[in-house]
Amino acid sequence: MRTTSLALMLACLATATVSKAQSVASTAQADGHRLKEVIATQTVRVCIWPDYYGITYRNPKTQQLSGIDIDMATELGKDLGAKVEFVDSSFSKLIDDVTQARCDVAMFAVGITPQRQEKLRFTQPHLASDIYAITTKTNRRIKTWTDIDQPGSVVAVAKGTLHEPVMKERLKSARLVVLDTPFAREQEVQSGRSDVFMTDYPYSQRFLANADWARLVSPDSTYQITSYAYAMAPGDDAWYARLEKFVSDVKRDGRLQAAAQRHHLEPILAR
Repeated sequence: MRTTSLALMLACLATATVSKAQSVASTAQADGHRLKEVIATQTVRVCIWPDYYGITYRNPKTQQLSGIDIDMATELGKDLGAKVEFVDSSFSKLIDDVTQARCDVAMFAVGITPQRQEKLRFTQPHLASDIYAITTKTNRRIKTWTDIDQPGSVVAVAKGTLHEPVMKERLKSARLVVLDTPFAREQEVQSGRSDVFMTDYPYSQRFLANADWARLVSPDSTYQITSYAYAMAPGDDAWYARLEKFVSDVKRDGRLQAAAQRHHLEPILAR
């Protein structure tokens, strides 16, 4: 019995050793796989959120895409000698879409947060924005930033956005409401059920330009600067290095700054 048990233990140990070796070999083989695949297929799949004004926005009438990261994705395709295939995503689906290889890279000004860094790998930042609030022109409760975190105030955020964890941590007196979509968040404020919704600089510009009911509330001083970058699945150092080189190149040669100027985002450009 003892001999049999010892043999069984040795067999299990050998199996575990082989499995570990296979895992290491598999990881080594996977490194560089994404870049090789992009070059082989001459296609790079880019996740976008098509309702992000100034970043990756699809015009509902023309279906045409525009924004700084649409321009940058196009430039990435040129640098790689590949066509760009845009894949609709969102902040709530971001991690699944990237880690399950539905796209090669997410390019829609993804905020770098500790929660996302646990699941994703980021390039160096290309934008950085503070948090802003949108309320209605008729709201009597919210006049300045200090009016937001007060008893009785209701603050709306969209699920999966960087504003959700930030406001959960920062709000002390106001009530936080987490909505499934940005559109639901906006409806809450427009209807008066919530006093404000939290957003960033690019998205706030859409409301200032198109929503006649909306009013911007800016922080009195720096509130929570978040750096934005491009996100990919962890590992694969070769693909990461190529995307890092791309960001460095567009910063150095002026392509990023030119795109920021076109889309009125130069104030939040990360140089």
